[in-house]
Amino acid sequence: MAELVKELIPAESERAAGGWRVWAIRIAISLFAPILLLGFVEAGLRVFGVGFPTDLTVPCTVQGRPASCYNLFFTAPFFPPGMIKTPQMYAIPAEKPAGTFRIVVLGESAAMGDPEPAFGFSRYLEVMLSERFHSLKFEIVNTGSVAINSHVVLPIAKGLAKYQPDVFIIYSGNNEVAGPYGPGTALTSAGMSLPVIRGSICYRSTRIGQLLTKVGTPKREWRGMAMFLDKQVRASSPLMKNTYANFEHNLRDTIAGARDSGARVIVSTVATNLVDCAPFGSLHREDLGSDALRSWSTMVQQGAEQENAGANTEALQSYFAAAKIDSEYAELEFRIGRTLQGLGDYKGAKEHFLRARDLDTLRFRADSAINDINRSVAQEFAGVDLVDADAIFAKESPNGITGSELVYEHVHMTPHGSYLLARAMFLQIAKQLPSDAGHSLQAEDVPSQAECERLLAFTKFDHARVTTEMLRRLQEPPFTNQLNHSDQLLRLVMKADDANENPNDTASQYQRALARRPNDRILHFNYGVFLNQYNPAAAAEQFNVARPCDGFPLVTPDGTVH
Repeated sequence: MAELVKELIPAESERAAGGWRVWAIRIAISLFAPILLLGFVEAGLRVFGVGFPTDLTVPCTVQGRPASCYNLFFTAPFFPPGMIKTPQMYAIPAEKPAGTFRIVVLGESAAMGDPEPAFGFSRYLEVMLSERFHSLKFEIVNTGSVAINSHVVLPIAKGLAKYQPDVFIIYSGNNEVAGPYGPGTALTSAGMSLPVIRGSICYRSTRIGQLLTKVGTPKREWRGMAMFLDKQVRASSPLMKNTYANFEHNLRDTIAGARDSGARVIVSTVATNLVDCAPFGSLHREDLGSDALRSWSTMVQQGAEQENAGANTEALQSYFAAAKIDSEYAELEFRIGRTLQGLGDYKGAKEHFLRARDLDTLRFRADSAINDINRSVAQEFAGVDLVDADAIFAKESPNGITGSELVYEHVHMTPHGSYLLARAMFLQIAKQLPSDAGHSLQAEDVPSQAECERLLAFTKFDHARVTTEMLRRLQEPPFTNQLNHSDQLLRLVMKADDANENPNDTASQYQRALARRPNDRILHFNYGVFLNQYNPAAAAEQFNVARPCDGFPLVTPDGTVH
């Protein structure tokens, strides 16, 4: 009997082991079969051309030579179908030419140079460097784009790290709330943790993800900043904690990726318009009762009447009385700042203008916390320099408060603002380069703004073109909702240059600039824009030279495709 049991035990063990093997196979099949199926579906969608590749660059040729061009569909994971935004087109040679110093600019529309990238800070920087360091060829790849934020900047930096950049410039922070995955966005899901955001980006980078997103999301049109009017976010919102943490994490990862490529990094704080940009949105504190709201409104109305009558002291008393009831309303802080400015208390005025910006519930401007992160993170890394644009602009502004002299509306720089930022970047980069002058370059060695603008052919025609674009924007929401909207319009009209420049003089300025910089495709493009109204055939020749890569279509400001 015992021997029979001994014989049965191994048999039972073998059956148990066999059962476990069967179950292991079943579990493996249940786990890997869906993955395998998804792999086949993904491959099939790619074969049949469904969706888009989302790599940063795609192969192209420039004058018959191999290069990498910006992929127009790179931002598909970050924007709704039909609303993909792109930067100015760029192309990078497959082989970096000897003697080339390559600079990559990362950031949003302010980094791009909006409203006219041809005269953004990277263009001033390019001519400054070229004029003072003749032994090197400077190549600036500006990846700045409208409506993106640090979630998009990070993969751009990773994608360009392989192209042997010498310097990365990071000018970023305005769109952390309104941009993709921010708590105030109209573009994607909002307010998620960083791991979920990165998972969503990965999913939407696949053809399956793009297809399902397209099916589940109605096609929409880009409507500019007006798209975000119902996306107000309080400074006290718990979602802002995630926003700051995500920005800080992305910035660290961006710097680390850039440094791993061997490049140095320049991180800049972000300059914003304080004195001439009233808040876009304001909300009362959430626990404000109806009686308190009536008292608050009475005090503010009284203060406004006193301010309009020039009684700033009395107006300030009324505004402070209202602030005791509710100090979270951004527009009230702006009123207090404006009144203190009228009384000559510029230090106090700046404090309240800063608070007005930081309380603005339509958060299109980098706030104090974002700039503090830029400063602190930059100091953590070796090989990273800080350019404090926020402080530089304040120092160069009347009474130390940045306004429309340097920033058109809320974040986009005027020519003088672009020049100041470029000068600061130049001085940082010059430290790394052998000086053609035989001595360490100083601030007085930087080309003047007038010299730069001659080389860029920034003509009266172009000034008028930029001013017209800014006036158009300011007549749309959310600018039309700002407390000082009429002042903004009047100020811009008064500053507009006389457009009645002799066309022959304008053409001569372009020709002189092109004689100095014959390979500058942006100069050729702008010259074509000017010529188009007088000689379309000559304009077409300029547009042809301006193509960033072979076969790339150009769309001129009038909508014509060349």
